Amino acid sequence: MKGNTVFFNSAPAVASAAAVGGKMEGDGPMSACFDEINEDPFFSCDTFEQGESRLLREAVLRALDKGSLKKEQIDVILGGDLLDQCVGTTYGIRDLDIPYLGIYGACSTVTEGLLLSSLFVDGGYASRALAVTSSHFCAAERQYRFPLNYGGQRTPTSQYTATAAGALVVSAERLPPYVRAATVGKVVDMGVTDAANMGAAMAPAAYSSIKRFLADTGLRPDFFDAIVTGDLGKVGSRLLCELFERDGIDIRSLHRDCGTMLYSFEEQDVHAGASGAGCAASMLCGFFVPKLRSGEFKNILFAATGALLSPTVNAQGESIPSISHAVWLSYETGTVPDIRFKGRRLS
Repeated sequence: MKGNTVFFNSAPAVASAAAVGGKMEGDGPMSACFDEINEDPFFSCDTFEQGESRLLREAVLRALDKGSLKKEQIDVILGGDLLDQCVGTTYGIRDLDIPYLGIYGACSTVTEGLLLSSLFVDGGYASRALAVTSSHFCAAERQYRFPLNYGGQRTPTSQYTATAAGALVVSAERLPPYVRAATVGKVVDMGVTDAANMGAAMAPAAYSSIKRFLADTGLRPDFFDAIVTGDLGKVGSRLLCELFERDGIDIRSLHRDCGTMLYSFEEQDVHAGASGAGCAASMLCGFFVPKLRSGEFKNILFAATGALLSPTVNAQGESIPSISHAVWLSYETGTVPDIRFKGRRLS
């Protein structure tokens, strides 16, 4: 580990990935990236929360099927969601009989799961690890704001929680894309208290992790085909670019944000864009992984972002701390000459 960045000697592979979404996702410009679209917000269940568990489970099963894998071939699942006690994940995988580690990073959970899965595989502790996360618009509204039947008005800076899930299998196979390195995020709190402006709360965390990754690796931003954030939306994306401009670095042409990609601002009422743990997860699994696998993208830096928000604590006057973990995904495993870890080149 150099600084805050872990270099993976074996370059674990994303062997399989799947994305499942709801009606809004199916109506958006990225609909073709999903393996399944279900227009029923209940997913044939009795409640939205049960529907989220069904959504997450389907993403796991799709990822296994696409990788021609049986559940017995997965050594560990690392998963989480936005619901209290991560019950969306717990109930979604409870009958799969796979060792499970529950994780929580709010909307950054997918990169936390990918980072930890890569550590398991790179360290030889697992042959295959599966990372999964989800979110559900209706369930999130009930937990973080108001039930839908309350009819509350959303402010211009608010974002629309994705009803989506993404699952990916990390293994020691030689199949692109590969996980080359990852920077563990720090909790960053700039004092933002507006729960309807999470893009502003999360942008400093993304800036912190991306900046530390570049410093630890010595790589320039233009080494990457894209520097991707999770769900900063319009507001947070603008702030992130402005923060880098203060350092004399222009990332505007490289920056992609899943929160501005998932929906159509012209045709869908999403205000500042998309959010939710399923936003970054579904875009990583459904859009970026296939482009890396085909070689259309050679390298991306993927930094999902999470607002570590508690409605109760926020109502007590606390600010909103945030976190972002940055993961380097690559089409290649070749040596990068100017990066060394304990005297060894990154391989």
